[in-house]
Amino acid sequence: MRVANGCAIERGRVTDARVSKRWLPVFQTIEYFRAFLSGRMGWSKLNGLLIISGAFGLFRKDVVMAAGGFKYDTVGEDMELVSRLHRYMIENRIPYKVVFVPDPVCWTEVPENLRTLARQRNRWHRGLLDTIIIHHKMLFNPRFKQIGLLAMPYFFIFELFGPVIEFLGYLSIPISYLIGVFSAEVLIMFFIVAVLYGVLFSLGAVLLEEISFHRYSRPMDLIKLILFAIIENFGYRQMTVIWRVKAIWDYFRGVKTWGAMKRTGFARINK
Repeated sequence: MRVANGCAIERGRVTDARVSKRWLPVFQTIEYFRAFLSGRMGWSKLNGLLIISGAFGLFRKDVVMAAGGFKYDTVGEDMELVSRLHRYMIENRIPYKVVFVPDPVCWTEVPENLRTLARQRNRWHRGLLDTIIIHHKMLFNPRFKQIGLLAMPYFFIFELFGPVIEFLGYLSIPISYLIGVFSAEVLIMFFIVAVLYGVLFSLGAVLLEEISFHRYSRPMDLIKLILFAIIENFGYRQMTVIWRVKAIWDYFRGVKTWGAMKRTGFARINK
C-alpha cells in the first residue's frame, strides 16, 4: 500500500510516483511507511498480523466462508475479519499464515482535508476497539499463542490506549511543571526525548522506503519526506491523538457510522 495523491496515473496505473504538493497527504505518506515497512513486516514474520488493509487484501474464500464471512455490523471489518480468521484457525488447529507483502502493489487515495481525515481516523480507532471487544477471549490467552500473548496485548495496550496515555501526558506534564513537580530542565528534556524518538522513527521509515524500493526518483521528493518526518511531531501527531481519543468516547456513546469520505479522484491527483 502506498499513497497515490500527487502521482501521475494513467488507466489506473501509477506511471510516475511523486510526493503530493499538499501537506496533509505527505504526512500520511510517512505514516504509511511506518505502518507498512516496520510494524506489519514485523507482525508478518511472527504470524501475528491482525489487519490486512481493507483497500487491498487477498483471502482464501473457503476459509473466510468457514469462519463466517464478512461481519456487516462493524466499522473495522478488515481487522475484525483477520482477527476472526486467526481465532478460527487456532481453535480448529489448522496450520496457516497471514502474510504481508511490502512491495507497493496498490496505491490508494488518502484524504486531503482535515475533516475527512478526522472521520477516517475516528472510524479506524472505533474499529480497533470493536474488534478487541468482539475477540476479547483471545486477549492474554495462551491458547491463542502469538495472537493471545503478543499481538492482541500490543494492540490493546499501545494502539488502543496509547493515544489516551499520550493525551494525558500532554496535559499532566505542563501541569506538573506549573505546580512545581518538575523543573524546567526536566520538562525540556522530556519534550526533546519524546520528539526525538518520533523523528528518528519517521526518518527511519522514510530511509527504509528509499533503500528498499526507491519509488520516488526526484531528490526534492526525498527532501520533502525527510522534512515532513521532522515537522509532523509538531502539531500533526497531536491532532491524530485527539481524533483517536475522541473515537473511544464516540464508540461508548453508540456512534456506528462511517462518516462521509470525500475523494477528489484520480483526475485531480494527476495534476
